[in-house]
Amino acid sequence: MAKQPHLLVSEGDVNDIALVPGDPGRVDRIAAQCEDVEEVSSNREYKVVNATYEGIPLTICSTGIGCPSAAIAVEELSRVGVDTVIRVGTIGALQTGIEVGDMIVATGAAKEEGTSKRYESAVYPAVPDYEVLTSLVESAEANDEDVHVGPIVSDDAFYNESEEFVEDWEDANLLAVEMEAATVFALARRKGMRAGAICTVDGNLVEGTQKGADSDEELPEKAKNNVERAISLTLDAVTTLA
Repeated sequence: MAKQPHLLVSEGDVNDIALVPGDPGRVDRIAAQCEDVEEVSSNREYKVVNATYEGIPLTICSTGIGCPSAAIAVEELSRVGVDTVIRVGTIGALQTGIEVGDMIVATGAAKEEGTSKRYESAVYPAVPDYEVLTSLVESAEANDEDVHVGPIVSDDAFYNESEEFVEDWEDANLLAVEMEAATVFALARRKGMRAGAICTVDGNLVEGTQKGADSDEELPEKAKNNVERAISLTLDAVTTLA
């Protein structure tokens, strides 16, 4: 098969399981907890690295911000043999009491984005694979980590999450909002892939906090620190999924 035009990878270049953070910088943070790290490609928002964790080969591939670029990553990964994708990201809480640094494992994602709707009707569910979901939750339990488990929402318009939208999502008991999971889940299902997502809370929209609001850096210090915990839980889940 020809080299994929955006990820710049061919069949045989990557492993069966891929962790897919949005931020290319988070690829390096995940790789730092692994062994045998080798950069495969770097192009635009996409950085692809192969590594091993406890002897298990895996790939780490950034998706950039939003569902359109995430869809390109999932499409091209599926074409070169990846069968499992796990989003390791950040997320904004929508319920009082969910704190910065808390971790959320998504049981589904509402489609407040446009990309998945180019593939299928909005009424089709955007849900993770049960094995991946279970492995993430069991990894947290085994490591005595508390995680929130429940539905989230994926939205396209970071700067247009109005008070009305936030109130409606809160009333629906959606735990948090991010920008990629709905398309990752829906497209993975259509491709016969397994998918899941674990995200670290970087702000709470109903409590009036948002990433970058009180610092010159994108993420609050507690969120940055706890991203490492989410990475560790995900890598531990990989040992089960493999």
